[in-house]
Amino acid sequence: MKIHEYQSKQLFSEYGIPIPRGGVAETPESAKAVAETLGGFPAAVKAQIHAGGRGKGGGVKIANNTEEVVRHAEDIIGMNLVTHQTGPAGQPVKRVLIEKGLNIAKELYLSLMADRESAGIMIMASEAGGMDIETVAAETPEKIIKVSVNPLTGIYPYHCRKVAFGLGLDKELIKSFSRMLTSLYRLFVDRDCSLVEINPLVITEDRELCALDAKINFDDNALYRQKEVAEMRDLDEEDSLDVEASKYNLNYINLDGTVGNMVNGAGLAMAVMDTIKLAGAEPANFLDVGGGATAEMIENGFRIILSDKKVKAILINIFGGILRCDVLAKGVVEAAKNTQIDVPLVVRMEGTNVEEGRRILAESGLDLQTAGDLRDAGQKVAALVAA
Repeated sequence: MKIHEYQSKQLFSEYGIPIPRGGVAETPESAKAVAETLGGFPAAVKAQIHAGGRGKGGGVKIANNTEEVVRHAEDIIGMNLVTHQTGPAGQPVKRVLIEKGLNIAKELYLSLMADRESAGIMIMASEAGGMDIETVAAETPEKIIKVSVNPLTGIYPYHCRKVAFGLGLDKELIKSFSRMLTSLYRLFVDRDCSLVEINPLVITEDRELCALDAKINFDDNALYRQKEVAEMRDLDEEDSLDVEASKYNLNYINLDGTVGNMVNGAGLAMAVMDTIKLAGAEPANFLDVGGGATAEMIENGFRIILSDKKVKAILINIFGGILRCDVLAKGVVEAAKNTQIDVPLVVRMEGTNVEEGRRILAESGLDLQTAGDLRDAGQKVAALVAA
């Protein structure tokens, strides 16, 4: 789960991580009220959406007085902001963050993330702050510092010193930097984060550290114990079909293709999407109904897939282990009765009660094709969407 920059900074403040003075506003009038509390200018007016690259899209503007804050707020609130992360459709802006400007001497990059390779928490830092870290990694990987922390033992001062020395920080800043990094680590663990990022982390001309930007992602599977975090969820920032699927414990991600997919198992779903692309078509979604799917879940999965008007055909690929093939077949037939499945289906199933499942589908009267293996399924569904 993602949250807005202003929400991330609220959490930063709780953990003693320095942030600029500022506040959030949903109207030009409230933006003016925030500006009057800053104690000076210039100030930044920043669109609040779940995407990076806001400045390049016109979502971040500098104001030199209260009147300019109001004017920028009028321009940004309500705009449809398009960045490299929103895609061409863009994202509507409903609020802005207004912050007092800083006298910046240097910009750095700092983040913590879950690292599957080391089964630890990876600290990443770079002197190339303010830039896309992907670009830095691709063009100048030597500028990226990586320090792995074992979550069983936690962060130690030597971890902080290693990062600080790698960034070339002056001796006078190492102590405050270590406090900040330790607090970020504590926030990461306490709140079940998957990513905490500051880009840029700035050193001011007064030799102070400040998080000029903030980004936090959380582990969705831990939200049941993170009630305060869960309340920060902004459903307007998420794909409506993704939100609908989450109500039924379906793992769904909306994509841009024309082939709808229903699969049990995330790894199998990835293999199916690869197969579709190899056959010359494009997947319209990632949908994992899970090993314990019920007929109701399958029906809801169909309904969500079919609500995507781009879908021209659906590929069902099920391994009957926990989810028996006859249960799946009954779910498909029941779904067909309760929803208008007006696109052709390709079904490939193997496993427990597969013959019974195939019999149920064959006698259902549905517009479907059966496939012998995954390659056959991909080729058949690709032919259907190309027709």
